[in-house]
Amino acid sequence: MLRPLILVLSLLIALPLWAAETSVLPGSGNLANAIAGAEPGDVLILEPGHHQAPVVIDRPLTLTGRDGAVIDASGQGTVLTIDAADVTIRDLTVTGSGQDSQALDAGIKILKKADRAVIENNRLLGNLHGVDVHGGRDAQVRNNVIEGTRNPRMNDRGNGIYVWNSPGTLVEGNAVRWGRDGIFSNASRTGIYRNNLFRDLRFAVHYMYTNDSEVSGNVSIGNHLGYAIMFSNKVVVKDNLSLSDISHGVMLNYANNADVSGNLVRGGANRCTFIYNAHKNLIYGNRFEGCNIGIHFTAGSERNVLTENAFIGSRTQVKYVGTRDIEWSYDGRGNYWSDNPGFDLGGDGIADSAFRPNDLMDHILWSQPAASLLTGAPVVQLIRWAQSSFPATLPGGVVDSAPLMTAPGIPVPPEYAAMEAEAAARRNESDLDDFDVDDLASH
Repeated sequence: MLRPLILVLSLLIALPLWAAETSVLPGSGNLANAIAGAEPGDVLILEPGHHQAPVVIDRPLTLTGRDGAVIDASGQGTVLTIDAADVTIRDLTVTGSGQDSQALDAGIKILKKADRAVIENNRLLGNLHGVDVHGGRDAQVRNNVIEGTRNPRMNDRGNGIYVWNSPGTLVEGNAVRWGRDGIFSNASRTGIYRNNLFRDLRFAVHYMYTNDSEVSGNVSIGNHLGYAIMFSNKVVVKDNLSLSDISHGVMLNYANNADVSGNLVRGGANRCTFIYNAHKNLIYGNRFEGCNIGIHFTAGSERNVLTENAFIGSRTQVKYVGTRDIEWSYDGRGNYWSDNPGFDLGGDGIADSAFRPNDLMDHILWSQPAASLLTGAPVVQLIRWAQSSFPATLPGGVVDSAPLMTAPGIPVPPEYAAMEAEAAARRNESDLDDFDVDDLASH
């Protein structure tokens, strides 16, 4: 009895080795018929030309294509719907989804229980949503080119990659342009979103209720907002670039226990970083450069650690409206401030005196913007001199007891620097007319 059992197990293990490869010619109904006649594990090779969709993949298959193979739904629904586990789609052009936002029309949709889907090396062009991971676990979306719609109203476009309730999703190495958000992750967890390029979008990465996950090594260029981490817990946000984004580089909004490190934000955003009602976050080793506000810290955010960051050349380095002092150094190391005139006589890389980025006049200007007309008046300069000489007169605010004398450097590869320059040249004052990033109802 043991020998037949071993034989049966061997046959089951060997089944994938027997998978058939079937060539599929373009034409009406050919792809749907090929799927209906395929056995689990088969490989369907689409020949060059247009293949009619929408179609549903209801068994474990691999769909791949020769150069020039296009799957086109001609504006009807979702192009490819995956309704089975262990499906792979690679080396295809997928286009022509419908534009029904209620139905979440997409180039590729991965349904609940369609686990372990692999979507790689495809071109998804002109669909409402590029890839909609809608319930399937452990999906992999890798190395795809996704170009969304260019509806004049950005909020009416779809997302490049939409992840909903799909734990374990890996989104890696994709280039996403146009559309609404590059990645919109909602009500999910344990995802990894890394090494993607996002251009000409609303948000590069938009998190809502996505916990225990990672956003790393991504590049956001010329978007309205880089990385919006909202209502999420235990998110790692590291080694990302935000270049010439318009409104914010990094936003922590009701986000707690995050690890935000090694990120670069530069290029004229209104706020390099916005921290709103976010608690117990570790923010270190980042470089915030050339924004209107380096970091806006508000709404009772508590128990955050900020250390070894660089605040360089922003018009206002810190905007913190509060009546008590908060310390921005940790274990004897603070942050670098480009406007700190401190000295380091000891040569240990730490300035000899504490630094306060704001004074009483800053608080007045925040609450009474018209007072900016008096900025150069002698009385204002006298007040600022008095506060620098007598710190006891300063209001509550950020105190860095161990400011650094050198800034951490974060390099930008030349190809991204060229894209950054192009995005900066195209920017104009109407870029934010379509939506308000601070309006939570629009998210």
